[in-house]
Amino acid sequence: MRFILIFVLVLSLNHSYGQSYTGVTGIRDSSYSTKNAYKYDVKTHPSIKIVTEFKFSSVKEIRNISYCEIGKRKLNLDVFYNTEKANSKRTAIIIIHGGGWRTGIREQHYPMAQKLASLGYVCFTPEYRLSTEALFPAAVYDIKAAIRWVRENAAAYNFDANRIAVLGFSAGGEMAAFMGTTGNMPLFEGTSCNLNAKSHANAVVDIDGTLSFVHPDGREGDDSKGISAGTYWFGYSKAENPKLWEAASPLSYVSAQTPPTLFINSAVPWMHAGREDYIKVLDKNGIYSEVKEFEGAPHSFCLYEPWFSPTIQYIDNFLTKVFNK
Repeated sequence: MRFILIFVLVLSLNHSYGQSYTGVTGIRDSSYSTKNAYKYDVKTHPSIKIVTEFKFSSVKEIRNISYCEIGKRKLNLDVFYNTEKANSKRTAIIIIHGGGWRTGIREQHYPMAQKLASLGYVCFTPEYRLSTEALFPAAVYDIKAAIRWVRENAAAYNFDANRIAVLGFSAGGEMAAFMGTTGNMPLFEGTSCNLNAKSHANAVVDIDGTLSFVHPDGREGDDSKGISAGTYWFGYSKAENPKLWEAASPLSYVSAQTPPTLFINSAVPWMHAGREDYIKVLDKNGIYSEVKEFEGAPHSFCLYEPWFSPTIQYIDNFLTKVFNK
């Protein structure tokens, strides 16, 4: 089955007849932001509080490091690490922002990176090409390049190259799971940057990211009221190219090689479409996983209190258990 999906994907990437590039505007889409999400969510959750950036004296930040250049396009990331907890090799966390593969910014997760760094993790927040700039799988190539860059720089930031967790929220959660299920798979590596290192993740944290674009429990691909985020990203609607949508789903590749995975979810059921089927494969192969679900929480819960702090605790507990820190 996996071979068939990869074959379909290869054909789709090499034969783009009928593919729509109308969403590739070259203009950054700023519709999803913490501020806009808050305006929507506070109507139903009036007690929520946006988590703003922290100022930890022990956490050093290095921003706007170029991890890959594609033509004239520089892709940047930021590094957050604790200067007081550097006696032993640490765990790295790559944090992928959400926004429907079309919008969003990495700065949205600076508070998460700062808080996790204060606990001793080395955190990286990469940008990637959104669907306003390039279609799937460009964003996948970018995050793979970021993982390889991070692995190449393990000694520079004093973390264990075999303890790299990929964490993402929403669309970033889907991509984190995709990184976990397609590590070192040639089709998804790209040819641009940091090719001497490996792209596999050693752990995955999926925060409300779908596991399948075609699962019956999901809602991605509904274009009845406007072009969906997935349709923009793939350049095809689900009806036009359902096999491509399936071939782009993490659930299509979960296997014995998938790393331990933590799922942290809101109360929005379609945001974790495919989760139970995914876990069945992990269980079958003896791979550890956890599910943490916040009753009544909106999709953007990890940006607010009262859910931010327990989310950080769940991440720390999981990675401690996985890596025996």
